[in-house]
Amino acid sequence: MHIELLLTGNEIMSGDTIDSNSSRIAHQLARLGLIVKRKVTVGDDPNLLENELEEMISRSNLVIMNGGLGPTVDDLTAEVVASVANLKLVEHPQAIQHLNDWCSKRNLAVNSANYKQAMLPENCDILPNSIGSAVGFIVQIGKCTLMCTPGVPGELIPMLDVIVERLNDKNIFSESKILRLQTFGIGESTAQQLINDKIKFWPSEICLGFRASLPQLEIKLTISDKKHLSTLLEYKEKVCGLLGAHVIGEGEASLAQEVLKLLAEKKATLTTVESCTGGLIASMLTKESGASKSYQSGLVVYSNEMKTQLLNVSKDTLELEGAVSEPVVIEMARNALSLCSADYVIAVTGVAGPAGGTKEKPVGTVWLCWGNLQELKSCCLFWPLERTLFQTLVSAAGLDLIRRHISNYDPLPHYLIKKARA
Repeated sequence: MHIELLLTGNEIMSGDTIDSNSSRIAHQLARLGLIVKRKVTVGDDPNLLENELEEMISRSNLVIMNGGLGPTVDDLTAEVVASVANLKLVEHPQAIQHLNDWCSKRNLAVNSANYKQAMLPENCDILPNSIGSAVGFIVQIGKCTLMCTPGVPGELIPMLDVIVERLNDKNIFSESKILRLQTFGIGESTAQQLINDKIKFWPSEICLGFRASLPQLEIKLTISDKKHLSTLLEYKEKVCGLLGAHVIGEGEASLAQEVLKLLAEKKATLTTVESCTGGLIASMLTKESGASKSYQSGLVVYSNEMKTQLLNVSKDTLELEGAVSEPVVIEMARNALSLCSADYVIAVTGVAGPAGGTKEKPVGTVWLCWGNLQELKSCCLFWPLERTLFQTLVSAAGLDLIRRHISNYDPLPHYLIKKARA
């Protein structure tokens, strides 16, 4: 299955718009085991677009063309496709109906520029657009299926589900298979070295890949022929056994999702109390649908005054130990559990920088506390990173540590082992 992507638009070529759509498309196709072989970005030049599209169609089973479906003169996709496929541009009745309905819902009048979006290659199939005014469309040109999609990311995203359905309808299945393992707390080089040291034979049928996407690391195992599926599953288990609790899950698994799943299984609740992360842990949790069942409250206590007033952290402890200290973070955690009537807690206090550090507590110092009233654990980490990256990793570490606590994982995570050795 040879697949190529054609991205269009002067705004991408000039750098005014960052191309995120190609990664979205490739990511969605990869779920089906379909791998994009090539992608090209071309500006709004009809001759260049036609030449590129002709070449792609000549060697591909599937081409997805993204962008150029709008109402303006630089939206050239329909015209280019009609020319390459030797088809007439006609007013498509489904596109007209969609356009009229879209404008009617917004109390807008359909103008002549809008109607340009309904002029499509004859006999094309429609890809419905649930968000915008321009539909996508599909044209079969010889052996190649050409799918044309809008360039606005918010319109493309829901259309990708439709594309997957259409590909399934066409019985386009790949012989390849990808297993994606989501991990946290271990870097690419460390993971690779562990695999090199502990798995002496790595089969040539399985391609091993890594994708660092902070805060998580994705490890991909890919086969090009499903006859090697049993080998793929065998080596997935070997990698999972080697990395242990650093493996969060498969596919799209995230730390927040896994924490919420564990809490739901125990019918337990979690609260968070954050200083240096400013509510980022709470944000990561509440991005997940249904989070309110297990996550009902959280506190951001940034100043010492609020730590005292809202959480009843001892003034004496703050003055003696400082806000970034083990006694303070433990008090924050214990008092938050009581105040919020929760079963579990994550507490963090640290120096995010770039200012505020001291010789004793430099920028990047953070204390974390996690657990329940029966057992609270704490640790100090030193991650001297840019402020946003520091907050992201600290928040992820908090979620990872409570995940491990709830699951009763005994081994220390790699980042705590490294700290203990430092």
